[in-house]
Amino acid sequence: MTTAPPRTTAPARTGAALRIRGLRRAFGSAVALDGLDLDVAPGELLALLGPSGCGKTTALRVLAGFERPDAGEVLLDGDDIVPVPANRRDTGMVFQSYSLFPHLNAADNVAFGLKMRRTGPAERRSRAAELLDLVGLPDHGSRFPHQLSGGQQQRVALARALALRPRLLLLDEPLSALDAQVRVNLREEIRRLQLELGITTVFVTHDQEEALSLADRVAVMRAGRLEQCAAPAELYDRPATAFVAGFVGTMNRIPGRVTGEGQAEVLGARLPLDGGGSGAAARDAVFLLRPEALDVRPGDDGPDVITASSFHGASTRLLIRLADGTDVKADLPSHAVSALGAGTRVTVRPQDRPVLEAV
Repeated sequence: MTTAPPRTTAPARTGAALRIRGLRRAFGSAVALDGLDLDVAPGELLALLGPSGCGKTTALRVLAGFERPDAGEVLLDGDDIVPVPANRRDTGMVFQSYSLFPHLNAADNVAFGLKMRRTGPAERRSRAAELLDLVGLPDHGSRFPHQLSGGQQQRVALARALALRPRLLLLDEPLSALDAQVRVNLREEIRRLQLELGITTVFVTHDQEEALSLADRVAVMRAGRLEQCAAPAELYDRPATAFVAGFVGTMNRIPGRVTGEGQAEVLGARLPLDGGGSGAAARDAVFLLRPEALDVRPGDDGPDVITASSFHGASTRLLIRLADGTDVKADLPSHAVSALGAGTRVTVRPQDRPVLEAV
């Protein structure tokens, strides 16, 4: 599969190159990873995204050494680390649940790995102070976990993961237990640190907004396999499969017809069919269109009707029932729809862009 290059223009990358080849892991009859292949460039932040049970967390646990794959290779700078124990892999991991030691203060939590490696006390203290400063907690070293907020605890966990200067940083839904605004702030902080340190990072999340806003590339998984790996804009605008199109962002499913000329007839318009299909027999079909790809024109003779609307700041989402009974969503600038309330008759038409057929 061809994948897009990372989108970031950060300083020269210094992290490790990660290659995953033919990774397979089954638990009885349940296959969690089914021949997963994936490349992560040095210094890149890659997000693993997919529905529950798609294998993303299993993949991360294999990278960390907590799961042993049934087959396949995990190459870090060309060396297969599958046989290497977790504590010797030169990786750092941040968990969803923080996993701080409650009897140690923040500085000692950060320095714990260094202590296990028999680093001297003075160096441990210096490194812990340096990292607490890096994550924005320079005055919190003496505080214990119960004296820290959730966001502060996760910053300490991040500092602890970075203390050993790992070549690979693994993040297992580290923000999911935090309040919304704290999540946004810490997300930005993680990205700043990752770019500043140039560390290769794999980030597992179920939050699409998080993945699209944070990662250089997003790998969408399904049933243990890779569906598509691409930069966020490409993933959103040019999904490789109907599954990716339906999973990432919001999609309308609108009935129409495929023509024999590689085109789609939908909502009274004739549009290019993504993927072509010229020469195929004409047939009824269902097409996938983003809410922002629909134009809405008010008019008393319109065949469609607005049933509800929801304000989202700069944009407003209209819920519209088409003449055939199909319910669709359309996103328009809020200033353009202030007079369009429930019951307003409208005409919905697609913008002139290729459409993807649902499967």
